[in-house]
Amino acid sequence: MTNSKNSLTVELLAPCGSPEALDAALAYGADAVYFGGTILNARINAKNFTDENIKTAIEKCHGKGVKVYVTLNTLVYDKEFETALSYAARLYEMGADALIVTDLGFAAELKKQIPDLELHASTQTSGHNSAAAQKLSELGFSRMVCARELNYNDIKKLVKDSPIGIEMFIHGAHCASVSGQCLMSSVIGGRSGNRGECAQPCRMKYNGGYPLSLKDMCLAGHITEILESGVKALKIEGRMRSPDYVKTAVAIYRRLIDERRNAIASEIEILAGAFSRSGFTDGYFTGKINNSMLGIRTESDKENSRRQVKLPVVDRKLPYISIIERNATIKPIQYDKIPSRSGISARFLKAEQIPEKHKFDVVYLPLSEYTPKANGVILPAVITDSDKINIEGAQHVLIGNIGHLRFAEKFGLIPHGDYRLNVTNNAAMQLYCSYGLQDIILSPELNLAQIRDITSSKSVIVYGRLPLMTLKRRTGYTNLKDRTNATFPIFTENGYEILYNSVPIYMADKNVFQNQHFIFTTEKNIAQIIEAYEKRLPPTENFRRIK
Repeated sequence: MTNSKNSLTVELLAPCGSPEALDAALAYGADAVYFGGTILNARINAKNFTDENIKTAIEKCHGKGVKVYVTLNTLVYDKEFETALSYAARLYEMGADALIVTDLGFAAELKKQIPDLELHASTQTSGHNSAAAQKLSELGFSRMVCARELNYNDIKKLVKDSPIGIEMFIHGAHCASVSGQCLMSSVIGGRSGNRGECAQPCRMKYNGGYPLSLKDMCLAGHITEILESGVKALKIEGRMRSPDYVKTAVAIYRRLIDERRNAIASEIEILAGAFSRSGFTDGYFTGKINNSMLGIRTESDKENSRRQVKLPVVDRKLPYISIIERNATIKPIQYDKIPSRSGISARFLKAEQIPEKHKFDVVYLPLSEYTPKANGVILPAVITDSDKINIEGAQHVLIGNIGHLRFAEKFGLIPHGDYRLNVTNNAAMQLYCSYGLQDIILSPELNLAQIRDITSSKSVIVYGRLPLMTLKRRTGYTNLKDRTNATFPIFTENGYEILYNSVPIYMADKNVFQNQHFIFTTEKNIAQIIEAYEKRLPPTENFRRIK
């Protein structure tokens, strides 16, 4: 029997993509489990849980003193909103201990409708700093799942300064892109990662190799540091994986947490046997961000995973969690009327790209490239509590996540919402406008009908190559070419590589938006493009359309 006294200080959170995985998590020592249902599930292709499964699972887990968190961690469209709220209410009534949520507009409405519902902010909300945690706390969140790109010092400082609990990933798959900032699967394949349908384009071959495929994270060798940091929960990724994977990961990390020690080589080997991609990486956590983080799933890895390892079932007695009768009534949503704005803005990579004569109300440059030739600044996608930010001379700022708001306030800048906010509904629009944002660039994943559903303060990307990935681990390439010979240019912005789409959006002949945003990257004929939009000229090359 393992010593469970430390389970009160940190929570071991296990993934369950099926009822069988749930049984494995319970048998081998999870303090809490997370799984998805039939909607708003970022692992919609897992086996998942029906309403009946969820009710049974909650009763089973609570009988063993284990908490249940249900994932509603995708973006929500306006036409789904009432259904999504009703579904959340059912989960609340069934006794779910918390919901893991990505869409902040949805979260804000949930807290209005069901005030005592516990909410955890998904890693997809791009929570990198204590400013984000503070805003999430004000919205009613009790926990933030911090971004996987943070190093140990970032996490330690975040925990110290955060008003809410911090949860961190300790094991499982890495996204190539910064958390919550990947559009690649959606744009090139029509399967949105923000909607739970990611086709994993980062695992594909480019330039003859696999420059985007990261090894799985494994922080089993850093448990003592992590426990000292004060994080609230340690999270294992893997809702798409087998019950045997869940069993192995939970059993090893249970032992390490209870014994307050780091893994030895044989334990790392057992974890690799459950699943690995050419081994593991701790690169983000240690700050050693280089090509050693790359890896693919080899035939040897697959063969290794077929070997079953016998691990002792964990006999733990946790306090029974009684299910209190709950009732929730969902009322019709009321939105304030916010005046629509009209304007035209553009972003550039370098100051020398900006034409001397242009028609843009706001011109943005990355913070690292900012000069007075622009009047707006683009903040880095990731700003940790350790980063020193200084903005001088700008009037406007693009807000890319909720943690950026403090910089607009600190430097007296007019805030505008970037596409990185992933706004897909009126509730999110209302929320960000309440923070003083003048307008918000809508998610590029929306179609024309969905854009029309959003009634105010919206801006739309009407021209340019869409940024598909924000990469902390740099590839070192200037472009990536896939198996169809499509070429994706890469540029550096604020210290990160940004992978752009192979073709730009073009809507000059169909542009019906009052508030327009342009993205300029490789263009040599910027003045002609501006003129084409003034004259509403049809496209002459291969372009992407908003449909």
